[in-house]
Order: sequence, then C-alpha cells, then structure tokens
Amino acid sequence: MDTTASLNAAMRYIEKHLLDAIDFAKMEKIACCSEYQFRRMFSYLAGMSLNEYIRKRRLSYATDLLQKGNEKIIDIALKCGYESPDAFGKAFHAIYGVTPSAFRNAPVTLKAFPPLFFHLTLKGGIEMDYRVVERGDFYLMGKTGSIPLIYHGPNPHTAEVWKKLSRGDLLVLTEYSQVEPRGVLCVYEQTTKGNTQTKWEGDEILMCVGVVMEEPMPDRFKGRFDALPFEASTWLVFSAMDNSKDGSVPSTQQTYARIAEWLPTSEYEETGAPQLTWYESYDFSKPDKRSEIWVSVRKRSG
Repeated sequence: MDTTASLNAAMRYIEKHLLDAIDFAKMEKIACCSEYQFRRMFSYLAGMSLNEYIRKRRLSYATDLLQKGNEKIIDIALKCGYESPDAFGKAFHAIYGVTPSAFRNAPVTLKAFPPLFFHLTLKGGIEMDYRVVERGDFYLMGKTGSIPLIYHGPNPHTAEVWKKLSRGDLLVLTEYSQVEPRGVLCVYEQTTKGNTQTKWEGDEILMCVGVVMEEPMPDRFKGRFDALPFEASTWLVFSAMDNSKDGSVPSTQQTYARIAEWLPTSEYEETGAPQLTWYESYDFSKPDKRSEIWVSVRKRSG
C-alpha cells in the first residue's frame, strides 16, 4: 500500500467536497486509516488542525467568489458553511484583516492559502529509535475524566484529570506498579469499543492517568480508582524527554510529530488502540524528565 498516495487521495476528496458536508466515513476508506489517525497525523505534519485547514480553504475560496462580485455575501457565507453573514465576516476578518464587504469594494492583495498535499520524507536522515514490546492483556488503574478533544497543540484541560490524584494516590499507584512500564502513564481514549461516532474538536474524550496492572484490581481500591482495559498487542516504544536542556533527545511533542511522519513509511501500522505516554516522574518540575510513547501496532499486510 502506498501510504502517501492514500493520504493525498483523501486530501483530494476533501478538496472536491470542500463546500459540502464531508463524509468522514468515506474519507477513512480512501485514506486507509481511521479519521482520528488521519486528523492526528495531519495536525502533526501540517502544524494546524484539519478543521482549521478546511476553514482556511473555504475562506480562500470565498475570496474568489467575492472578487467575481456575482453573489450576495449572505449566499457566499452559507455556501462556505457559515450560518450568518456576521459569523462569516468575523472569520474572514480574523484571517485577512478586512471584512468581506470591504474586500469586495476595494480588493487588496491577500495571502493565498492553496490546497495542501503530503510529501512524507525522513528529514535530515533522522532515524527513529524504538524497541518492540509484546504485551498481553492489561489495564490502567488510576483516575479518569472527560476533557474536550484538541487535535493540535497542548491541551490545558488535562491538568483537571491530574488534579483528581492526590499525592497519596500517586504514592499508592507507584507502589503497585510492578510491570513494565513502571510508573505513571497517561492515555486519551478516543473512541469507546463499538462506537463509530465521529469525534470532532471540542467533543468530550476520556483521559486516564494511572499505572499498568496485569492482575485484577484489589478490592480495597475499587471505588477509589478506575480501570481502563487494553487488549494484547505489539507495542513500539519511543524515547522522549521533557525540558531537555541540550536537545539531544526530542521532546514528547516532537516525538509525536516524528512518529506521525515516520510510521506511514515503516512496516507497521497502528491498531487503533490509544497511545500511552509514560513519565519517569509525576513531578513535572523535575528537569530533564524522561518519557516514552507506546504505540500499539501490527505488521502491514501485502
């Protein structure tokens, strides 16, 4: 399978249906990956969320319609997915610095925003160092909470879930962390098993902070902690580091970006299971704190 060709076919599909309600189920088949995986890869590679890209492309298209001068602004607004001329005007002004009516009456040169397509390469000969870990069924024991989904950039709402764990809770969890990876992990569960509902930015997703457990949760912890199950899988483990002083080890965010670029060119593909992020310490003020990203994979077929 040519991953780059599949991703670009999905981009062409989006461009063809730019002004329509995009059928993301069909886009998944074209891209040969889940909508979530596509959105996440897009945000890492493009530096913006897919929703932001679509919005900018629609507004770029709107500039052409405004220059032609044949349609009313309200009609252009509706065509570009806005419910009112006011909402359209605010979005247009935020991108171009002028209102649609001002641009129509006195056209100025605007920065173009052309269609984007993927060209995946390993920049600068970067090698991805990883280890392969085979794991049977396990679960995370810890605390869970709902947070809004943000595809691009840090999510400030994650702090609310961490706050659910007292220092005493963290000490208990780390004491009972007896299997690899030992210590505290964080995971974002993008979908519930059997639920195929599209996840949009702003939708609530489940976040869990906890430790890996292979044995059933002790009775004395039931009611105090939650459990998030994982099925047996092959895991690729990538090293990262937060607050690195010399930059010799990429940051967690940089590592996510490199994985997104490297994985489509590798012999592996994701299973769709949530990725795990392991932290050497739950003390986030600690300098040069190591972390790892665990990605559930399978060998590509064909």
